[in-house]
Amino acid sequence: MKKNYLNYIGVIAFLLLAISCNDELADINVNPNATENPQPSYLLSATEYHSAEWYWGSTVSYNTSLLWVQHWAKIQYTEPDCYNVTNGDFNSIWNTGYATLIANLNAIINSNLSNDNYRGVAAVWRSWVFLQLTNLFGDVPYSQYAKSVTPAYDTQENILRNLLVELENADQLLKPTGDAIEGDLIYNNNIAKWKKLAKSLRLRIALEIADRDEATAKNIISTLYADRANLINSNDDITQFIFAASPQWNPWASAFSSRDDQRVSKTLVDKLQQLGDPRLPVYAQLPQDGTVTTYAGAANGLSADAANNQGFSKVSRPGTYFLRDSSPAVFFTYAEALFIYAEAAARGWITADASTLYKQAVTASLNQYGVTSTSKIDAYLNQEAVQYDSSKWFELIGWQKWIAYYGQGPDAFTDWRRLGYPTLSPGPNSALSPGVMPRRLFYPNTEQSLNGVNYKLAVKNQGADEITTRLWFDVANKKR
Repeated sequence: MKKNYLNYIGVIAFLLLAISCNDELADINVNPNATENPQPSYLLSATEYHSAEWYWGSTVSYNTSLLWVQHWAKIQYTEPDCYNVTNGDFNSIWNTGYATLIANLNAIINSNLSNDNYRGVAAVWRSWVFLQLTNLFGDVPYSQYAKSVTPAYDTQENILRNLLVELENADQLLKPTGDAIEGDLIYNNNIAKWKKLAKSLRLRIALEIADRDEATAKNIISTLYADRANLINSNDDITQFIFAASPQWNPWASAFSSRDDQRVSKTLVDKLQQLGDPRLPVYAQLPQDGTVTTYAGAANGLSADAANNQGFSKVSRPGTYFLRDSSPAVFFTYAEALFIYAEAAARGWITADASTLYKQAVTASLNQYGVTSTSKIDAYLNQEAVQYDSSKWFELIGWQKWIAYYGQGPDAFTDWRRLGYPTLSPGPNSALSPGVMPRRLFYPNTEQSLNGVNYKLAVKNQGADEITTRLWFDVANKKR
């Protein structure tokens, strides 16, 4: 079924454009030739595919967040790795997020051809999209989107709190014994797994608000932990989109088929080498230069000349595991759920052993990447630099969760800002002040020209439209 629906993606591309590009103007200028009730199965397939391309693609991932969390580094055209970016660089993130993903998920929810399970799946995934948008930009249009040509911006606090409710409602709407759906390329039409994701996303959001509202975070996470069998609870439950052959191929594979701009970051390679981490051969390739016999990362934040001088063939490309046409785009893992439980235990929110949960989280990530040898896993966990220590849980969880997040640039960027770990430093040619790193994306310049009044109100509320402005969840003086 999955491959059949992928074949439809190209066929319905025009339909998606007809629906989404003028979504906000629908009540003003109705196109009599557009399909008002598209088949939800085809629309779901295409929206999941576009979500995967968006999240793992150039602007959201490997030319922004993967660089800023130092999973990857640029070997040429190094401007984004030096934080030398402009408002125009992020137009496509905003436009795709709203005019394609949110608009088409709304179309599924509002179609009279949908059943409750279609609506529930679309509501869960719409929550995921809004979560990405607010974590990248901060205050964004939410409650008024698609209701106004110039929608007001909601505060990030309001968005996060409402997403918790939306996900709870979607969970109630989803019924494994209800009407069947088709076209789901993430969970192959398995409604029980969508219910697990709905609960697990609440887990992520609750942790995100913890430094602002610990009582609410504690209540939500402790309740979900008691019901953990019904959340993502094995690597079989990982939320991912498996790509197909070109042209529906993994965007990393597509990028490296014609360009050679990125390498694995020295920060990551050095850390994995320090820990003797068995994921290193999965995350990176040996350099092409046969005289270099060990993995070698590229430094972040270098000038173009300095980056080139490292030698294209002397530093490691991303691992072939991630560069196959069909390599998956991963959105939520079992390891992440376990790391959240471990942090909750360390904070005293749940009655559980933080050390055990931490070890289970690291093990789940190792298993996810094919490391299953008990002796290798035990040796890794028992070394001093990895062993759990309650006095520095934030540092240990921060580093290990960052390693496990490899490839999931936007969520690694969010967690780094939230937790304050791992410790990262800007490169020598940073366009920002010494020691300062990005905390968000610029709003796109189209918002300034098309929605200027609300843009200015958002800036007044949130702070200057700069990449150094902290978002609501990103508390400066974290209590650890």
